[in-house]
Amino acid sequence: MVHLTTALDPASAVPLYEQLYRSLAAEMRAGTLTAGTRMPGKRRLAAELSVSVNTVDTAYQMLAAEGYLTARERSGFTVQEYLALPQGVQPPAAPSAPAAVHPADATPPVQFDLSTRGVDPGLFPFRTWARLQKELLYSAPELLTPGDARGDAALRQALAGYLAEYRGVQCDPEQLVVGAGLEYLLGLLAPLLPGPAAVETPGYPRARQVLENNGVPCRCLPVDADGLSLTALSASDAAVCYVTPSHQFPTGVTMPAGRRAELLHWAARAPGRRYIIEDDYDSEFRFDTRPLPSLQGMAGADGPVVYLSTCSRSLAPGIRIAYMVLPRQLLGAWQEKYELYSGTVGRFEQQTLARFITGGYFTRHLARERTAYKARRDALAAALRSSFAPEELTLAGLHTGLHLLAQLKDPPPDAALRAAARQYGVRCSLLSDYDLTGTAHSAAGTLVLGYGSLPDADCAAAGERLKKLCTAAREAYFAELVHILFLFDHKAVLTWISWLVFGVLLLGRTVWGWRAKTALRLFWAGFVVFAVAYFVYSFVLEVF
Repeated sequence: MVHLTTALDPASAVPLYEQLYRSLAAEMRAGTLTAGTRMPGKRRLAAELSVSVNTVDTAYQMLAAEGYLTARERSGFTVQEYLALPQGVQPPAAPSAPAAVHPADATPPVQFDLSTRGVDPGLFPFRTWARLQKELLYSAPELLTPGDARGDAALRQALAGYLAEYRGVQCDPEQLVVGAGLEYLLGLLAPLLPGPAAVETPGYPRARQVLENNGVPCRCLPVDADGLSLTALSASDAAVCYVTPSHQFPTGVTMPAGRRAELLHWAARAPGRRYIIEDDYDSEFRFDTRPLPSLQGMAGADGPVVYLSTCSRSLAPGIRIAYMVLPRQLLGAWQEKYELYSGTVGRFEQQTLARFITGGYFTRHLARERTAYKARRDALAAALRSSFAPEELTLAGLHTGLHLLAQLKDPPPDAALRAAARQYGVRCSLLSDYDLTGTAHSAAGTLVLGYGSLPDADCAAAGERLKKLCTAAREAYFAELVHILFLFDHKAVLTWISWLVFGVLLLGRTVWGWRAKTALRLFWAGFVVFAVAYFVYSFVLEVF
């Protein structure tokens, strides 16, 4: 029998029984109460601690339920054997409260969202989508059962028809695979690829990361005015080429037909050992001209092209429906590896999209979106041209997609632009953010401005805010340069001046023909002046 002196705090917000439970459990973990020790009776301990018997009984029952105590008939409670944690391993501590953020250190809220992944949720066809889902909910209970790993047949049939009509993609529904986002599908595709992959730079960082995460080494190849450089591709050891030919991300370049044909010839020279991954992420939003046929359509159903696309921009990012068209050469390998997988997109969402496409709602929705986004693009471009002088800013990539490029003339460093963007509540990207090599200095000073989630009413104000942002970035950069200059102490300044004197003396001797005596006199005069200046400066620093 032991005598416990556990102290309880009646004023605490923690109940007395829980205080007692925690105290006794801690003693058992520490070894103070060893295995086999008989615990005091409930009435005795209650009297010692000045608490009710029910309080002690509740604590004992909690300890017994968790294996700290054993209840024995007519013998009370006995401490069970407890295996202490290995040395260095401690029970997880309770999460601490987050440190208070000083108002001066807090990041200003985002007022202008110019990110490239944003879309306007107000354009989503809520009524039509809800009506179609309601119809399915009551008429198709079989959708609660598992479906095809590749996606529901109805959706694959609808997508095949849509792609053939609007993108020139040649495929059977069996070649289509539906999945929860491009990254997921790219991760499934990666183990089927024959070797290293060439990716664009500047380009889509997530694609590179997904490929490398799945064991596919990547070669970052440059992009020119026509898209991915075929010269660099031919010189590499890449067996796969990941491209965004319709609207290169993020530069906005459209790969012309000639370059597309060259790319297909590159893959055709090694049948079955070279493939092209065509990411057609936003071809629906071409405002001024019709899109060029897809690479997959040019190559045909038996060609070496894997076609990828998504509904994240045409519908909403929250509707995780993407799809890929596999070449027939890869169908067997895919089925062998992934046929046992479960689908990652709900069947109700798949069937809703299928009816949305076959009912003609999708094409009408896209026409509405194109009208709205084109007007928003024009408003943002007009605001930028109004806020910046013509020689300050050059706009590019206006013909398609949901973002544009604004290239600054004589820009401050990108780090200053990023800091100013945070300060002014602007969420945007810089072209250098998509430089996968970190060596493309030509990308500096170019803003990548998405307008998908920018309200129409904010376009004019966004142009003014971006002007203030760029001005503040320049001022901050020059202020930093001045600050750095004045960071030098007096010794460093005098050293630099001394080297300047030696440089002048050398020039005087070799260029101006000074004689030795003239140079020597000037040297000693400079030495005396600097010596006196040094002692005077040191005296002033010590006094003041």
